[in-house]
Amino acid sequence: MSDLYVSTSGSASNSGSVSSPTILTAAITKVTAGGTIYMMSGTYTYDSQLTIERGNDGTSGSYKSIMPYKSGTVILDFSSQAYGNPSSVTNPRGLQINGNYWHIKGLAVKGAADNGIYIGGSYNKIELCETYENRDSGLQLGRYISTAAESDWPANNEILNCTSHDNYDPDNGEDADGFACKLTTGEGNVFRGCISYNNVDDGWDLYTKTATGAIGAVTIEDCVAFNNGVTSDGTSTANSDGNGFKLGGDKISVNHIVENCIAFNNKKHGFTYNSNPGSIELTNCTSYNNGTTSGSNFAFDKGTHVFTNLLSYIASSSDKTSGTDVNNSNVWWKNKKSTNANGLVCSEADFVSLTPAVTRNSDGSINFGTFLQLATGSDLIGTGTPSGTNIGAR
Repeated sequence: MSDLYVSTSGSASNSGSVSSPTILTAAITKVTAGGTIYMMSGTYTYDSQLTIERGNDGTSGSYKSIMPYKSGTVILDFSSQAYGNPSSVTNPRGLQINGNYWHIKGLAVKGAADNGIYIGGSYNKIELCETYENRDSGLQLGRYISTAAESDWPANNEILNCTSHDNYDPDNGEDADGFACKLTTGEGNVFRGCISYNNVDDGWDLYTKTATGAIGAVTIEDCVAFNNGVTSDGTSTANSDGNGFKLGGDKISVNHIVENCIAFNNKKHGFTYNSNPGSIELTNCTSYNNGTTSGSNFAFDKGTHVFTNLLSYIASSSDKTSGTDVNNSNVWWKNKKSTNANGLVCSEADFVSLTPAVTRNSDGSINFGTFLQLATGSDLIGTGTPSGTNIGAR
């Protein structure tokens, strides 16, 4: 069937028409490539995981889609799932996407005992979704099954204009990140226009470990991470890292790309290589007031990383900058000063405002208002590389 309709009062035996809506589990198995599952407004409660099975695929030109009907508000609530210590049990997730070529748009997913949304398939697009109050990372990518060959690790997925916040794992507060693309992921995964805040662990986690080896390079563009390491109600633990963008692990080289991103007010580091000794490319990023407990704006202790037009202002510790400072274009926070090798000095006067303000425009793009906007006359305007480019996030 092409388009199907789902409601909170639907029945699996219904046809799935707008006047006879079905349920989501039934619609997932019936929708055909190019078809859309439209969900009527409401809160849908589940006590078990929803899974799009392997082989349930759209095509490159005809995605299978799930989205709200007439731009309504749809919440998938998994709060009733039982939670057990993950060292001894396997907790259920919320929505697990093992298929390929699915487009999930405009859904909120909350309360899962593990990840809110988990992507084990490839060529999927997750857009304008919100994950919150899940008991592990809000949205995570990883292999769909532990025996999956590396060639079947999730690849070429797009995460667009999504928001993830207030995710917290009750066992120790060490694992619930906003977004995680780690351990067993392939090439070509992209995050663009995403917001991660007040997650108990990190904003983004690209962790690798020796047992599974390198993941594919991840691209993160036009994203923001703030207030991570503590939830909105003030919950934190000794194990909560609180990095904005954590870009590695286990001393394994992966050459990620991070462009036009902002990190501020995170518990630990704004951007960190996290022992990734490769050549991470960071371009036009701004990091402000990180290390609210202890940490720095940029923590890149080792590696041949490539830094261009980065702006660092105020942190509890000095930046560590192992790599290439392209044309001396980066303004670092060192020895309690914000300067670069060309003699530029950054102060509060260079900004229109240092009062945080992060919202979304109607098209889903992020709106900072005047927060961290360079003030007229700032010598950071036009002095980056290439000539005429500003220093910091655009």
